[in-house]
Amino acid sequence: MEGEILNFIRVWISVLVSLCFCYSIRNIVPKGTKRLLSVLPVVCLFLYLPLKISSVHLGGSTAFFIAWLANFKVLLFAFGKGPLSSDPSISLPLFIALACLPIKIRQKGKNKETPSPNPRLDGQSKENPAPSRGKEGLRNYAVKGVLLAMLIRAYDYSDYIHPNVILIMYSFHVYFLLEILLAVGAVLARNFLGLELEPQFNEPYLATSLQDFWGCRWNLVVTSILRPTVYEPTRAIGSHLIGRKWAPLPAVFATFVVSAIMHEIIFYYLGRVRPNWEISWFFLLHGFCLTAEIALKKVLNDRWRLPKMISTMLTVGFVMSTGFWLFFPKFVEYKVDVRAFEEYAEIGAYMKNVSQSIARVLPGH
Repeated sequence: MEGEILNFIRVWISVLVSLCFCYSIRNIVPKGTKRLLSVLPVVCLFLYLPLKISSVHLGGSTAFFIAWLANFKVLLFAFGKGPLSSDPSISLPLFIALACLPIKIRQKGKNKETPSPNPRLDGQSKENPAPSRGKEGLRNYAVKGVLLAMLIRAYDYSDYIHPNVILIMYSFHVYFLLEILLAVGAVLARNFLGLELEPQFNEPYLATSLQDFWGCRWNLVVTSILRPTVYEPTRAIGSHLIGRKWAPLPAVFATFVVSAIMHEIIFYYLGRVRPNWEISWFFLLHGFCLTAEIALKKVLNDRWRLPKMISTMLTVGFVMSTGFWLFFPKFVEYKVDVRAFEEYAEIGAYMKNVSQSIARVLPGH
């Protein structure tokens, strides 16, 4: 475990140095081709660095933060777009934080973050309730924390649990773990940097359509970075070719194609085995179905809708069933669960050794 932690530290030192370089050229190298050529070595390095970490937790989070989020933001920065180019007077610490973490700056002149319409993948807007905060939010996270602990404990009896039930447990495990970790990160970012973490989820089990699920409720950090890098440029091109009304359709599908590629890369970091493209088929299937859903809505012009309860059941059922078919089996295939619990045990043993070492050097011990 100590070796992995050292590798993790070395990787992030390389990340910090690379982002310092990007920060230093923002006022020297003009945006466009010249800046793109300047930052391409950084993009390639960020794709390589996660390979230096084999830990599921450290490697998986690092891959997501730098190979996906940071790289896409750096590419936007090359053309003078995105969060890294939004403020010319941005400080170095803030530049680094914005580059590799799913955060947004609290709006100036407001004492409280005001929920704003969350644009969908098809360019429309819909009011969605922001993730709960305050006492209600604390209760929400406390309940999810207890459920996560129960899930982890239940894995001890996995030999007696049906494999399909295990897959359901994985889906909730991923959801609870990511939301709780990002909630903790939000508190740290708010207190130390005055920043607000982008909400990762917005009660996805309440989604009433695929458009609502992918555009407004699930993995909103990824949605917010795919929109300016893939969806908007593709829609702009499509507007000239097929008109503004139908341009969102190829833009949505292109977004899912890129998402499929990035998920294959992330899973390669986790498993280090040649992909069989099941992950890609999952996202391409959803991209096709979402594109068809948007087209149908445009044809019907929202004149006919299913009752909310039925549409929610159909949406969540479709997402879960296709996930069990193509997505979650990869966790079993790559033994992500086994490796994760081995890491929990190693971390526990490591912390115990550290505490014992500290106790031995303290007076009176």
